[in-house]
Amino acid sequence: MTRERSGLDNSWIRGGSTLLVLNCLLLLPSWILHGFPGPHLFALEAGIVAGLFLLVPRRRWTGWAAGVAGASVVVLFLLLLADTAARMSLARPLNLYLDLQLVSAVANLLDGNLGQGWGVVILSALGAAGLGVTLLLARVLPRLAPPPQPADRRSRWWLPGAALLAVSVLLIPLRWVHPTGVAFALPATRLVQEQSTHLSRMLVERERFAVEMASAPEGYRPGPGFLNRLGGRDVILAFIESYGISAVRDPRYAPILQPRLEAMEAAVETQGLHLATGLLEAPSQGGMSWLGHGSVLSGLWLDNQLRYDLLMASERPTLVDDFEAAGYRTAAIMPAITLAWPEGERLGYDEVWAFKDIGYAGPPLNWVTMPDQFTWSFMQHSVRRAQDDGRPIFVELGLISSHAPWTPILDVIPEWDRIGDGGEFQRWAEAGEAPEELWRDSDRVREHYARSVAYAVDVLSSYAQRYLDDGALIIALGDHQPAPLITGEEASRAVPVHVLAASPTLLEPFLEWGFAPGAVPPEDSEVRRMDAFRHWFVAAFSEPAPLVAQQ
Repeated sequence: MTRERSGLDNSWIRGGSTLLVLNCLLLLPSWILHGFPGPHLFALEAGIVAGLFLLVPRRRWTGWAAGVAGASVVVLFLLLLADTAARMSLARPLNLYLDLQLVSAVANLLDGNLGQGWGVVILSALGAAGLGVTLLLARVLPRLAPPPQPADRRSRWWLPGAALLAVSVLLIPLRWVHPTGVAFALPATRLVQEQSTHLSRMLVERERFAVEMASAPEGYRPGPGFLNRLGGRDVILAFIESYGISAVRDPRYAPILQPRLEAMEAAVETQGLHLATGLLEAPSQGGMSWLGHGSVLSGLWLDNQLRYDLLMASERPTLVDDFEAAGYRTAAIMPAITLAWPEGERLGYDEVWAFKDIGYAGPPLNWVTMPDQFTWSFMQHSVRRAQDDGRPIFVELGLISSHAPWTPILDVIPEWDRIGDGGEFQRWAEAGEAPEELWRDSDRVREHYARSVAYAVDVLSSYAQRYLDDGALIIALGDHQPAPLITGEEASRAVPVHVLAASPTLLEPFLEWGFAPGAVPPEDSEVRRMDAFRHWFVAAFSEPAPLVAQQ
């Protein structure tokens, strides 16, 4: 009797310990997202798994079942962790159908923030840890199963497993009735259901997007008045990294940024320049900047990677083609592109300047390959003024100083002539905190975010004061809002759009479209999606309105 009672006690101890491990694996991602203890304390799937192994007597196949169960729990944990990362960084849930191809991008981001090679090291370490936990569970779970017992003792061995399994199963209806109001959760079940929903939606996305492309205006038949309201001026379309409306209106950031915007407004007015500001809604948040770039250029709403890939695989013309049809030379300056970029060739730019093409001699600044002021200077001297055929130029400019990790924060160099090949930025090579130190304090991270956007605005203002004349139009806009860590969970996806020109006539179409004079968008500004920009712009700056080409 004593031995039997001891066996029962050991079963409860082993079962409780294993249940704790399983529960932590399944709920840790939620605790990271919501903070401990978060909305849930107990994962019912953990109770079901532990209860089943406590209940079923040990057999030859028990080890194999434990291996499969352990591997399944670890895979679910890693996917739940990826889901948490997606929600925290991109403000959306994980979508396996689309996001598996982003693993390399995550590795590159880690390399940029922590140093070359760290991305592979961290992802490899995560995989090794997952393998280790799988082997541990494969060893522990079979020991929960009771060994074969004589008939007179067998009835007592099923008590711990039966109790745990019954409680876990009986609590499931309560979870469905109160999905966020009780301590119980079904994280693995929710994940599987969400991924099934994403898969079903993505399987019909191709057809849906094809219908949208067929119904949307494809391109134009350029006539004598095509984009003639530009008067042959250069057009600079500059995307400012992570510049969202929260930087302007959120009370945590407005005291830092609004004075910079007001200073820009006053400075350009002193120079006899004109400035108007509006809002556009970006298709992504926290990352995947190319979705915003593609939406502006194509006139199509690219809110996921599949749509972007389908656009790239099509021959559909974009704003780049519109400018070429109007007699413009076209160029893209993308200092963040460090690998092959076939999209640049697909979009048809006459010139593509990626990191390796730019010849920057200054230091890298964590993830940021080169500061915005150098990018503006390179554009002005090596691209915009390098034309030799008399054609105006359309430039898409990727500005990245306001990309995480937001350290170091630079000052604007007043003497633009000193910038040269970028060696002048060597003074900031060891400046600022290391990202791993800064990111221990979320409040200071937010402060550095606001200061980095302020730097981007200051550089824009300084460039306009120094170089903007009647020969150019600048359209500077955010590519997306930053991650929910910065904006909060329910923030708008709107981004500011600043338009600067020496001629007030260039701003008239924007004002008619709802933009307002000055650098700060009014509270009641209408927010249109980024895909509205291309067709509006071509129509607004062509006289008469251009004919739509045949589909």
